[in-house]
Amino acid sequence: MASIDEIRATRLEKLKALEKRGINPYPTTAHYDKTLFGVVKDFKEGDSLSLVGRIMSVRGQGKIVFFDFDDGTGKFQALLKKGEPTKTEDFELFTDFFDIGDFIEVKGTLFLTKQNEKTILVESLRMLSKSLRPLPEKWHGLSDVEERFRKRYLDLVSNPETKRRFVSRTMIVSEIRKILDEAGYLEVETPVLQSIYGGASAEPFTTHHNTLDKDFFLRISDELYLKRLMAGGFQKVYEIARDFRNEGIDTTHNPEFTMLEFYEAYSDATKQRAFVEQMVKRLAKLVPDCQINFAKPFEVKKYADLITEKTGIKDPMSHSPKELDEMFKKIRPEIIEPTFVVDYPVDMLPLTKRKEGEKNIVDAFQLYAGGIELAKAFSELNDPIDQRARFEKQEKNKKEGDKEAQVMDEDFIEAMEYGIPPAGGVGIGIDRLVMLLTNVKNIKEVILFPTLKPRD
Repeated sequence: MASIDEIRATRLEKLKALEKRGINPYPTTAHYDKTLFGVVKDFKEGDSLSLVGRIMSVRGQGKIVFFDFDDGTGKFQALLKKGEPTKTEDFELFTDFFDIGDFIEVKGTLFLTKQNEKTILVESLRMLSKSLRPLPEKWHGLSDVEERFRKRYLDLVSNPETKRRFVSRTMIVSEIRKILDEAGYLEVETPVLQSIYGGASAEPFTTHHNTLDKDFFLRISDELYLKRLMAGGFQKVYEIARDFRNEGIDTTHNPEFTMLEFYEAYSDATKQRAFVEQMVKRLAKLVPDCQINFAKPFEVKKYADLITEKTGIKDPMSHSPKELDEMFKKIRPEIIEPTFVVDYPVDMLPLTKRKEGEKNIVDAFQLYAGGIELAKAFSELNDPIDQRARFEKQEKNKKEGDKEAQVMDEDFIEAMEYGIPPAGGVGIGIDRLVMLLTNVKNIKEVILFPTLKPRD
């Protein structure tokens, strides 16, 4: 079997041969009358069409050659018959200089073969882009998994399931926008570069602006800016944003990820919980093969009760937030059915209102399913005095070594002092949601170009 270097050298010779014949192997324009999906859908024998696509397979010999080509919308079969009707020159160009992976344009007539296969009988053809490296035949073995992530373009070409998954992701995001737009939310954009990061407990990425000679941070959340918009009079806002957290990489974490956050003035966590349940149920219908049953009502369980139920610890709330977090990490994989977890300790969620009549419990929920966290939501804290005290406690934690503790944001406090209405806010991890709905266990499977360790 020839090596890739040998194959590439052979294809370079073919490239030079085409150029020597006055053929541009990378022309500027291409012409097609229909997509291949459209041809299959509206097939009419006898139609004369120009079609385009990438050669995916070739079979045949002598004066007859069949090949399959794919334009990204679907595959179709083509037949070359030397001299009748395919021009002899074009037939020989194809057999001598065209390879699997090349992009081409063909002109011909639609017909059905004896096996009733929809086919185009090629009269003429043209090179659109000469490939210099061979497409992989298939992916197999653990050693190729990382290669799929590094060379996603090859994964998409070779693995139809990968392409279907990313089409599903686009459908899910489009449906989210539709749901929020129908509910009266306004889509907005907030800064990615922030002078003070906030809105989540995470370590940020730092960058430097040369003209201002000042360090900035890539946002870890868009929460505090969306709340500023409510101070400015917007009632319902949302953003689908890229967030960045300088944290480890594993099956549910990527340093660059996509978050949906939406906020509704004069709402609260309980009202938003019902909205989130209906949203997720609607999204699940887009991917009918999802292994999680979202049709039945979601469970609601208290944070402390769930820890006690799973671990036997009778008074979990007597433990520190970090100890509680470690306990919960161990039981999280066991939460398979869609479950809203409520009544978190106040020190765990510093931007959240306390429950009415409760000193140490906040009015918040997190949604879990399939063993992963999908959403986090609060009755948003709008008391500037309480917020300052919470920030000060976070600052103390940071000085004591907690790198993920939140920082004081005086500008946000000032906005709160002008007044922010009561509100319910929700954050949903798009990547994790797509993971769950498409039945994959690694976040890299739903991010087109995930963050990977550079090769040495």
